[in-house]
Amino acid sequence: METPDDIFWMNRALSLASHAASLGEVPVGAVVVHHGREIGAGYNAPISGCDPTAHAEIRALRDAAARTGNYRLSGATLYVTLEPCTMCIGALVHSRISRLVYGATEPKAGAVESVRATLAEPHFNWRVDATGGVMAHECGQALTEFFTARREQLRRARKQPRPE
Repeated sequence: METPDDIFWMNRALSLASHAASLGEVPVGAVVVHHGREIGAGYNAPISGCDPTAHAEIRALRDAAARTGNYRLSGATLYVTLEPCTMCIGALVHSRISRLVYGATEPKAGAVESVRATLAEPHFNWRVDATGGVMAHECGQALTEFFTARREQLRRARKQPRPE
């Protein structure tokens, strides 16, 4: 169940997503919170970083581990604007995140509820409590606006005459 804190931190994640969009990255933002304090933040940067693992969640986990001096983040919550993929779910389990809160679902690669229920698989040695749909409309809208603008840019580029 979502809380007022969930709304506050999801807004922070949305601001990070907006920054990613300003860089031409898919607008996904993530923040790691422990005892009501931000300990890590990240936004999508696989294109600008030439790094296929530079998802918002991974970058936020790396930031939190560096800031705390510990790769184990038990007791912390990760807020992210989009349902995590399988890679990111694996990182959440390995980092011992206690709670995941996400906004929009990801019908193509979501690994919490959309494509598969990875966190429910019985063989993991760590359990992550997940809450989805927090500010789902706002999180989804950021993605819709980004991809609409991108399609429009591509459409205009196709109409431009090519230099000879």
